[in-house]
Amino acid sequence: MNQIVRYPLLVLALGLVTLWLSAKIGAFLRKRRRNPEEAEREDFGVVVAASLTLLALIIGFSFSMASSRYDQRKNLEESEANAIGTEYVRADFLPVADAARVRTLLRSYLDQRVLFYETRDARQLRQIDGATAQLETDLWSAVQAPAAAQPTPVVAIAVTGMNDVLNSKGYTQAAWLNRIPIATWGLMAAIAICCNLLIGYGARRGETKAVLLLVLPLIVSVSFALIANIDSPRGGMVRVHPQNLASLSQSLHAH
Repeated sequence: MNQIVRYPLLVLALGLVTLWLSAKIGAFLRKRRRNPEEAEREDFGVVVAASLTLLALIIGFSFSMASSRYDQRKNLEESEANAIGTEYVRADFLPVADAARVRTLLRSYLDQRVLFYETRDARQLRQIDGATAQLETDLWSAVQAPAAAQPTPVVAIAVTGMNDVLNSKGYTQAAWLNRIPIATWGLMAAIAICCNLLIGYGARRGETKAVLLLVLPLIVSVSFALIANIDSPRGGMVRVHPQNLASLSQSLHAH
């Protein structure tokens, strides 16, 4: 399931088919039983209403979780751009040769960070991660050497700024891995299947047409797909675009 929720369209298709079949199974079981008494039907209505309410609450909480994670990724992209831009300016506190090297490495590093946000290809992402790791090593070496040679408070400012750059990338990576737990998806799916079974089971004989039994599965499947869309940093259409990083990259290359 961990791979399925990375693709919202697949979540929509599988959810729609599974929930529609659940409703049809419920309608089939209903046909094999005698007509329930009025009191039994009232009790059944209470169970259906409670189940649908629970499903709505869980979907709402999951949507809130996905939205908060999306906002976190956006905020960290802005923080990362600010950290890189600040360190680019703080490079003035280093010796001239070291400052030029740091700025060159920061421009290359910034380009890799922009690619990290934009790529969807797993193979290209591994290449980007490798290049970024090497650039991180080079960046730290570029400030470590002058700091060791001249351990002054002014040089320490540049070292602190580089530390912020490297930390901001780690925070971003952690936020992209922070997804809705699989257990939550499993719980939503289980409750949704039970609700559709109950809806199909409670439908009257003249109301068990396929179109009517498709309404709730369609609504719930679209909700699942929207949650997966927001929660998936690369697989969905709702993505964090590196606007701040791209703008900073254009500015630094022009400079």
